[in-house]
Amino acid sequence: MNSHALGKSDLIVSEISFGCMSLETGSDQNIALLHSAFENGITLFDTADLYDQGANETTVGNAFAGIRQQVVLATKVGNQWRADGSGWDWNPTKAYILQAVEKSLKRLQTDYIDLYQLHGGTLDDPIDETIEAFELLKQQGKIREYGISSIRPNVIQQWIDRSAMVSVMMQYSLLDRRPEETSLDLLHEHQISVLARGSLAKGLLVNKPAKPYLTYTAEAVRRAADAIAALSDADRNSTATAIQFVLRHPAVATAVVGIRTGEQLSDILNDQPSSVLTEVQWQQLAGTLPVNQYDQHR
Repeated sequence: MNSHALGKSDLIVSEISFGCMSLETGSDQNIALLHSAFENGITLFDTADLYDQGANETTVGNAFAGIRQQVVLATKVGNQWRADGSGWDWNPTKAYILQAVEKSLKRLQTDYIDLYQLHGGTLDDPIDETIEAFELLKQQGKIREYGISSIRPNVIQQWIDRSAMVSVMMQYSLLDRRPEETSLDLLHEHQISVLARGSLAKGLLVNKPAKPYLTYTAEAVRRAADAIAALSDADRNSTATAIQFVLRHPAVATAVVGIRTGEQLSDILNDQPSSVLTEVQWQQLAGTLPVNQYDQHR
């Protein structure tokens, strides 16, 4: 499997990453599934303290405790669970981040996090204070690099201007090309990598019945899935084709794909270096639907 550096950092990640949020809570198969992904070339595993109130981090920590230095662990911070467990509140303050990181480190059974990400963000955040927290954690050796998970172009611009982040996680697929409006080229220009999530559009591009998605009708979604299928064969299945559409942009370092079962993992591992789309094939897919743009979330 191909690998890429995250931004200007020395973090090297596989071009397909494991989105751990999809792991089934309490499944005895989770650790075996994570190990199988690693053995087949996946090196980046992305979780968050929000998932299962931290239990997802614990699962990842248990899986890789013996081979910690061979994997890249990414987690996220900023959503604070209420004491009664009824939900969570947004908290990007320095004080909270410095407190939350200690719990994540414990659950992940490690003394450092490779990539620590702000799990969201708005223009109303104390951005400089959040950056201070991340920079302090880097100095202390508790994190190697930091980034944000955001689809908001104006927030991303502020972080580009004010921080040394190495990555932005954002939703991107044939059915969600909003990042192409400004974000992808801008991030590539500043040597900041994209971790693309949602490249299969909740399965609508590969195996789920068509239904409306974002601004697209069910019929438009069906056309997109048909276009993916038309460029797929035994050597590159529909999953690989959808992922390769996302990986075509040079800003995208890795596609973070949610994996719950061994069957899904096998399907995803069909994506091989020979699966790369040609420019003609990418343009063929890109011409399937009008490009959507951000309406809200700016």
